[in-house]
Amino acid sequence: MTEVIPPEFEYHAPGSVDEAIGLLQNSGEAKVLAGGQSLLPLMKLRLAAPKTLVDITRIPKLSYVNETTDCLCLGATTKINDLNDSALIRNRYPLLADAAQHIADPLVRNMGTVGGNVCHGDPGNDLPACMLAYGASYVVRGPKGNRTIPAQGFYQDTFVTSLDPSEILVEVQVPKAQPGDGGAYLKMERKVSDFAIAAVAVQLRTDSRGTVNQAGIALTNVGPTVLLASQAAGQLTTKKPTNADILAAGKLAAEAAQPNSDLRGPAEFKRGVVQTLTQRAVKLALWRAGGMS
Repeated sequence: MTEVIPPEFEYHAPGSVDEAIGLLQNSGEAKVLAGGQSLLPLMKLRLAAPKTLVDITRIPKLSYVNETTDCLCLGATTKINDLNDSALIRNRYPLLADAAQHIADPLVRNMGTVGGNVCHGDPGNDLPACMLAYGASYVVRGPKGNRTIPAQGFYQDTFVTSLDPSEILVEVQVPKAQPGDGGAYLKMERKVSDFAIAAVAVQLRTDSRGTVNQAGIALTNVGPTVLLASQAAGQLTTKKPTNADILAAGKLAAEAAQPNSDLRGPAEFKRGVVQTLTQRAVKLALWRAGGMS
């Protein structure tokens, strides 16, 4: 019979980031709780058993969606539905808008946070691929102060990130949207609210002639971590992509995937899903960038 009750743990709700860091330093086997929509199910199944939970959702000024001169800044405890409710996100960051509206179900989107989604290290979470495709960075704070970690170097293995045990993510920084940018996130699920069979994030930057100057393609749930498909992105850059380039990018993305066969389908099926979704996402991103009619 499957366990549905988590083991005992201490619960703390600090009023500041520094207090939360102190709790992490002084508590053995502690975890940060930033919404709980990924962590709590694991605890109920006894797949995670932290001795202490440090709930950061009550810390002031960690929830915001702001655009500065350099970047889009997302506070760690910003709810997923805050992204869905943001006109800024809908109008200027379509890749992020696509992903946010298809994360799980309304309850999860109302409770789950940006920080929790990107920090959990689950290859099935949707926002990490978006952050890789954008070339985003994570600002984290620990006992020695702040440091910035590129999303590309953050994910090391399943549920393993480069975040130190006493560090807390405080902000996600996405490069500021520019004219000629276009993005898309496409996802195949067995059923609504399920983790993806596979999903693809594409972010492009084009010039006035439709030439792609920058490209990022990342893959969800087809490997031990979220995966960056660099060769597929390279197939699109320094040119105005043709249909042949888009087809080639899809094949290269499928080759970059590292799926396992499971209840969501055999590995080769998942590679085929990646190939098709990549081609469709690239076309949609180019259309949004103004590069295709």
